[in-house]
Amino acid sequence: MVMAMVPLAVVMSAYCFAHQSMQPTHISVKWLGHSSFMIRGGGKVIYMDPYEGEYKDKADIVLVSHSHADHCDPSKIAMIRRDDTLIIAPADCVGKIGGNITSLKPGEKLAVGTITVEAVEAYNYKRFRSPGNPYHPKGFDVGYLLTIGDKTIYHAGDTDFIEEMKSLKDIYLALLPTGGVQTMDNKEAAEAALAINPKYAMSMHRWKTDPNEFKKEVEARSQIKVILLQPGETFEAE
Repeated sequence: MVMAMVPLAVVMSAYCFAHQSMQPTHISVKWLGHSSFMIRGGGKVIYMDPYEGEYKDKADIVLVSHSHADHCDPSKIAMIRRDDTLIIAPADCVGKIGGNITSLKPGEKLAVGTITVEAVEAYNYKRFRSPGNPYHPKGFDVGYLLTIGDKTIYHAGDTDFIEEMKSLKDIYLALLPTGGVQTMDNKEAAEAALAINPKYAMSMHRWKTDPNEFKKEVEARSQIKVILLQPGETFEAE
């Protein structure tokens, strides 16, 4: 009787594991302001581009897109950093942040338990601080693909609408800069969202522009749902 039950137990165990793996992953995305986010998912607390907002909960993972002060604030990172916090940032952030830092180049991935982080391109080709000198040169900044369970969040960093965005697939939530000056403006960000085709898109790095322009353009031309948060508000992704 016992031997006859073993295969059934194995089958049921495999079924339960497969059933659990197919369950939607719950993720909460809190916009802290500017390009700063706190994300909870996969049993981890993840911060992106710490700068604006409150920093109370300690971080398991910190992702920094580039070294500009409005994306990489060492004082905020120090507030959330533990001895075992994984900080992923470009190489030019290492001296600014201090301690043990992991850097990923575009196309490189890192698995942290059930979470995967991949760096992608982020740069300006049409916005310059002086002739031939872009605000964000190619090869210095990155964006990130953060995959937790069945959901991938794309944080674009500071960037123009670049060709590489057209290759992104299966994005659940795209976090896109819309404020212009050093990044895409509302119109360009809308074109980027249409090219990426996420389920949801969110405006960040807005400055004093009206993100409703971005929302109207995207939703009028696609099935993408645009989420406009105020600093401190949270989007719950089921």
